[in-house]
Amino acid sequence: MAEVSLTIDGLEITANKDMTVLEAALENSIYIPHLCHHPDLEPAGMCRLCMVEVDGKRMVISCKTQIRDGMVVRTESERINRIRKITVQLLIANHQGDCLSCNKSTTCELQCIASYLGIKEEELDLMRRSDKIRPIDTSNPFFDYDPNKCVLCGICVRTCAELQGVSAIDLAFRGFDTSISTFGAKPWVESNCESCGECIIRCPVGALMPKHQLRPSFEVRSVCPYCGCGCGMYLGVRAGRIVGVRGEIDNPSNRGSLCAKGRFGYEFVNHPQRLTEPLIKKNGEFVEASWEEALELVTEKFSQYRGEQFACIASAKCTNEENYVLQKFTRVVMGTNNIDHCARL
Repeated sequence: MAEVSLTIDGLEITANKDMTVLEAALENSIYIPHLCHHPDLEPAGMCRLCMVEVDGKRMVISCKTQIRDGMVVRTESERINRIRKITVQLLIANHQGDCLSCNKSTTCELQCIASYLGIKEEELDLMRRSDKIRPIDTSNPFFDYDPNKCVLCGICVRTCAELQGVSAIDLAFRGFDTSISTFGAKPWVESNCESCGECIIRCPVGALMPKHQLRPSFEVRSVCPYCGCGCGMYLGVRAGRIVGVRGEIDNPSNRGSLCAKGRFGYEFVNHPQRLTEPLIKKNGEFVEASWEEALELVTEKFSQYRGEQFACIASAKCTNEENYVLQKFTRVVMGTNNIDHCARL
């Protein structure tokens, strides 16, 4: 991997020659404000906040500028900060400002940038604030879209097109009326959105948020139970209940991505009627039993059947290895080929 040397804010660093200025800076813990950049997506240069000065002359957007050997980059100057502050002030002037009630508070990129640039309330008072309130789309069963908090960074649009290949949403209309929209401006639930939630986890502000999700007190590493792919996930836990799920970025099966079931289908774990112990029938009623007692009963019942008397249905929630063992048990132990799989039925 070829590397080049460059200087950013007086610090000499080395980075992969294929990196952009923004990527090289972030990899070396040098912060450059940005809203539309995400490491999973191709650079778009939409927010213009990552503006830097190169070689003491021209100003460029760092997310689309390739690094080169000997390059000298300056991320802070009076001119750069003036451009950034005006850009962010205009965004905030048209942005819903009740941060305390927003679930994205303290993790919101716009909030972080405003704090970094030192934007003050009196500066915002000079802006002509919008009084237009746009309706919130709550049609999707898993998440809401609030256009009043959207900064039009386009990350959700690019995620849907580049990563998922669905293109369920896009930037629509013009000027002040520009917004993220489905085809024909229909409710999200009527679009071809697959509810994967990939746009939600990349949204830098509170425009796309899961319904009823609470901030967890800690996380537990786990594996998605819905199929045999083995997607890694982290379960957010609070007060003994699962309150959220996020994909495990380092897992080779999914690289942080999850489907709708994996990301949102965890409520069954918290259901009060969920079985947590084996049940066996005694005197016509189901009663709790130990695993040893339940397995002994199954063994006894199975011993009464042979060959064509027995049939088995495998599950897509099992791993490939578990399904292999199940079909081996059916054919070798029970002596029949009567086995099928729920994914085929």
